[in-house]
Amino acid sequence: MMKKYTIKDIAQLAGVSKGTIDRVIHNRGNVAKDVEDKVKQLLADIDYQPNLIARNLKNNRIYQIGALLPDPKKDAYWEVCSDGIQQALSEFSAFDIRLNTFLFDPTDTKSFMEHHELLLDSAPDMILMVPLFYKEAKTVLEHYKALNIQVCTFNNQIDASIASFIGQDLYQSGRVAAKLMHSIIDKGDMAIIHIDEKYKNAVHMQEKEKGFKSYFDDLDGFTDDILKCKIRYTETEDKLRDFLKDHPNLTGIFVTNSKAFHVARLLESENKGHIKLVGYDLLSENVHYLKDGVIDFLIHQNPRQQAYLGLKFLIENLVFEKDIPGKHLLPIDIINSENVTPFLRA
Repeated sequence: MMKKYTIKDIAQLAGVSKGTIDRVIHNRGNVAKDVEDKVKQLLADIDYQPNLIARNLKNNRIYQIGALLPDPKKDAYWEVCSDGIQQALSEFSAFDIRLNTFLFDPTDTKSFMEHHELLLDSAPDMILMVPLFYKEAKTVLEHYKALNIQVCTFNNQIDASIASFIGQDLYQSGRVAAKLMHSIIDKGDMAIIHIDEKYKNAVHMQEKEKGFKSYFDDLDGFTDDILKCKIRYTETEDKLRDFLKDHPNLTGIFVTNSKAFHVARLLESENKGHIKLVGYDLLSENVHYLKDGVIDFLIHQNPRQQAYLGLKFLIENLVFEKDIPGKHLLPIDIINSENVTPFLRA
């Protein structure tokens, strides 16, 4: 087992005082150049690793982290994020981490900007954020960068040059959805359905759509149509019903977010069991229709793990000075009725 050297041990080996060793380790100066070189060489030879936990406990510093997240009361997809955040806070409970959370309406860009201003008023050292709206998110991320505030984003990637990202490769996720669809239908038209968000401001939806279409663009002999339908929450059922009537050759539907259960409910009530359905996320409504066979596949985006890692990376940077990865991609988990149970327990 490797010996753990104390400051006293190193001072005895180097033949200098403990104060000199402390000044060299913490770059505090006031040490002769030859002595400093000697101590640094000794530290390298014994592979000295400072006890960062003890150092930070001694410093008794308070770390302020701001979180700008969608309100789970407005969209159940975000509920599990709080579990991931609590896990990270629990793991670093030895440190004085203060998390100030600001919840915005995921359907309202004005709410997003208002809560961004409230977050800045809390004077955060670092920020955890879901950049749900492309235009507004890019503006606030540039603002944070100008203030030299480190940001971790998750779920949606906006710009790798101004913030780190934890989530999935959304373009590849769309291709996976297309591969799944191709495996369960022989022929017929397909539809990409975007529910509840402004498409032009939702890059995550656009990337999934591009990936889905690219799969079939690369497929030799594919001649069927890939349609697109954008639906606001308030008009979901009526517009979906009209869309199904207008496209009788439809055999497959891909929903680009967690709202596949809206489509599943209508397919079931309209006896459209021949239409295959692929969507996202393990919301209870989606799992219900998955188990009943109305939804064929769900892609698990694991928002709990995304939130956990985002906060973990920020805390480790604050207290241990560990680098935050520019991008951390999670696996694209494919869920069906046979393997869903273990994912619900995770």
